[in-house]
Amino acid sequence: MNGQLCEILLSVRNWFPDEFENNGDYQIQDAHFFSEYCDNEKCETDIDKINAGCLRLFDEFFVNYHSFPNNNINIVEYITIWLSYMLTLHPHEEINNLSEFYTKFIENGDDYKKAITGVTDYKSYKDLIDKKNMMNMDIKDISKFYDALILLCKMYTEFDTDSSNCKNCSEKGDKFVKKYNELNENPSNAGSNSYNQLLCTLSTDYDNFKKYYDEKKVEYNDFPSLPAIDKTKIPANCSEQSSKVTSSSSSIANKLIPVLSILVAIAIFLGISYKYSLFDFRKRLQRLNLRIKQIKRKINH
Repeated sequence: MNGQLCEILLSVRNWFPDEFENNGDYQIQDAHFFSEYCDNEKCETDIDKINAGCLRLFDEFFVNYHSFPNNNINIVEYITIWLSYMLTLHPHEEINNLSEFYTKFIENGDDYKKAITGVTDYKSYKDLIDKKNMMNMDIKDISKFYDALILLCKMYTEFDTDSSNCKNCSEKGDKFVKKYNELNENPSNAGSNSYNQLLCTLSTDYDNFKKYYDEKKVEYNDFPSLPAIDKTKIPANCSEQSSKVTSSSSSIANKLIPVLSILVAIAIFLGISYKYSLFDFRKRLQRLNLRIKQIKRKINH
């Protein structure tokens, strides 16, 4: 997670507000943000609009956002949180849970099955979603992660915008940890691998932000401290999952070092060989010139 990624997530609220108006109404803003993902560029129902918004988010992160690492698919979890929250705001007689949404739009549709250009590890958005295995979660449980996600994103974007003025980060950090603890204490947490994975991803991204924030505290002494997360209930393999990319990169580096060493050695050898071959050629040429001069002298005499 980073500030740019969070800006995309937060900007979606311009078209899909995450709360009701004062009069109790809710209105999805019909705009160019998602219209191209509707049939004939026109979505008939709110569910169609939510599906279009979901597709737009996938494109934003896996097509338009070129710096997104292909081996990190945790953003799929955040898109799923957004989707669940939107579905709870817009109850529909045909779609009451993620499984029904999956069947109608993902499994029986074509848009999520298109190949992702430039992402070699996964065939399609459907492939990404299937690997996360979250479509069977209770929509009410997963939507509760939304507030914590928004708080975390606000910290990332505010700190990226002006890292010297993030006194509100501590306040948001307190709120985030409170929300996180509530999620951690939820009875739905018991025995649910998908639920625990969401907790793991949130805690990892918060810790990454906290680490960067603490480094900046040295530069700006008036920064208040951020609270730490109680990790006693986080899955034991959470840190292992978070370190997979690092260990994989280290493994690749370890494999490359001997190869590079061999290539450098070959280059040096060829350079030396060329140098000595050239030196030998010049030496022979000098001898030949000397013999020619001697022959000319004999002829002249």
